[in-house]
Order: sequence, then structure tokens, then C-alpha cells
Amino acid sequence: MPPTDTERRLCEATARGDWDGQVAAIAGEDLYLAVPQQGQDPLPVYDDPAAGAKCIPVLTRGMLPPWQPQQFFDRVSVEELAQDWPNDKWRLAVNPGTPCAAYLHASPGHRAGWLRVRAQFGVRPGGLLVTHYGGPLHGPVAQGLACGAPIAVHHSVPWNELGTAFLDHAADAQTLRDQWSVTDPATWQQRLDQLLGGQFVPAETETALRARAAGAPADAAGEEPGSRDAAQSPAVPELVTRYEERFRADGLLPADGRVVSLVALDHAHAVNLVRWGLGARLCAPPQAEQAVQQVAARAREVYGSWEEFAAGYALGRMLAFDNGWFGPQYAEAVHLHRVLTQDPSSPWRGLPFA
Repeated sequence: MPPTDTERRLCEATARGDWDGQVAAIAGEDLYLAVPQQGQDPLPVYDDPAAGAKCIPVLTRGMLPPWQPQQFFDRVSVEELAQDWPNDKWRLAVNPGTPCAAYLHASPGHRAGWLRVRAQFGVRPGGLLVTHYGGPLHGPVAQGLACGAPIAVHHSVPWNELGTAFLDHAADAQTLRDQWSVTDPATWQQRLDQLLGGQFVPAETETALRARAAGAPADAAGEEPGSRDAAQSPAVPELVTRYEERFRADGLLPADGRVVSLVALDHAHAVNLVRWGLGARLCAPPQAEQAVQQVAARAREVYGSWEEFAAGYALGRMLAFDNGWFGPQYAEAVHLHRVLTQDPSSPWRGLPFA
């Protein structure tokens, strides 16, 4: 079975001898070029007997090899390859030596064809649900990875992958450095522990949501001074109730539903911190598998279903990035929610939460 839809389309085009279909299958995709080891040639050119020519090999996302500590790949596009191709007689070998292989001529005319197809199909959009059929599909690791599915869908990368890269080695390291101030295994572990503990969501709002879910009385606006009982909890902010009303109207909550916690946002980021850490080589697969299982266990302590988790993630993201505007961030949150709660192939449809 081809590991993702990209390889499936490539195999089908190759089987029917459709050159344009081969290019179309990869035109908007990230392709992966091996980073040379010290002392190796900058380009991994080799003689391929199947092509009868010298080739430059690239891999599609689903054909990346298992994680190795010193094996890295750079993302390239068909457009970049067409513009920077070094030798008209060489060919582009896509997934060479595999059942999903394709060998593309790379003369100036052929490369102009690559660019035409690229212009026709465009860049792969974000917001796509992708499953890697060679990755975890059932069990605790899959359940943990499913907690990070909103961010995977945002980037249109497989939701169930613990492997060589999230995007690529350089991008993963930069994400950790720029967004999380993570530069080494120690700071990576520190951030992971903080995310597992829900330390990045607004504490007072989280306390109010938990208390409301538990049925505790809340402070009321406009009370007379001194009238509050010590057992009362902080009132749920008005902005939260506005989002909940909109969530009900847009199907992110049932008609009588309310958000029970925001920590799903931290849980989703924890899963992807693990995936970025793997890509940046700040952790190894056994540690990563253990960490995503921890995420699933923490989520089950707070939520009772994927629907509750989904609403918590959406509200957490809105409070962090939308702040009552109901703008593009809100529209994206609705899209991600609908993809993950309605697509039959979604892990939130096929995996048990508990």
C-alpha cells in the first residue's frame, strides 16, 4: 500500500505511462533531498540502471526513511529543481528503487513542462488531513499523536508520524528556537514538562472553566463588596462565553455544550514539540513515543471525548491568537475542527479517546 495519497497518485500515473500525471503527483509537494555528509559531494548524483542515466534522487514525504541521528533531508520543490537543474542529461529519480519510483527526463523542455504543471496545480495548501499508512494507526501512540492532529492538519503533514522530520531538519530546529526558545535537549524537556502540565494556558480562565465544569459557584459581576463566599471561583470571562455562543452556532459545541478546559492547546503543542524535537535531533524515537503517550494520558485526565478536546483546543487557540476578532484565525479553527470531526478517515472519528 502506498504510504500516503501522494505516492498512490504517483504509482497510478507511472502504471498508466502518464508522464504529465507523474509530474502532477509531485508538482505541489515537498520533495526531500539528502543532506550530504561531511566529505560527500553536494549533490548525490548516481548511475541508475533502471533509468539508464545519471540521476539526482529525491523522496516524497511518505518515502522518507526511518529516523537516524545523523541523516538529514532538505525540502525542495519541483519549481526549485527546474530552475537550478545542473545538467540537461541527468534525470530526476523520485523514490528510486521503490514501488513508487518515477524517473523524469530533465532537458530544458521537460523542465519547462515541470513549471507549467506546477503553475497549473499550485502549491499544496494547508488544512489537509493526511494519514501515513505505515505509521501508528491504533493504540496508545496513535492516540497521543491524534492529540496533535490540529497542528499536523494546519501544515498538511501526516498526523500519525514520529519520524525523520516534521517539515525538515532546519525548519524544525528554527521553530523550536524561535517559538519555544529551545536549543538543546534540556530546554526541550523543560518545555515538554511545562506543556504536559498545562502551564501555557491563562491560569485564571482555566481555573474558572474547571470550577464551572465541576459545578462550583462563580463570582458574579456587580456583587456588593464583602458578599463573596470563600468557596466561590473566578467568573468565566465574558469573551469565553462569546466564543462558546459562536461555537454552538458553528457546530464546534453542541446546543448545550460548554468548554471544560483549555489545556488541549498545550497538549497539541506538546505532541508537536516532540515531533519538532525528533526533526531537530533533540530527542530519539523511544523517548518520543513515551512522551506522546503521556500526552494522551494527560488529556484523558481532563476530557471525556474528542469533542470536548476539540472544543478546548479551539477556545485555547482563539484566546491566544484571535482575541474576540472572529477573523482568519477563527475561520481556520472552524475548518480544522470540521476536518477532524467530520472526515471519516480522521483519527478523532476512528480512534477511541479513552
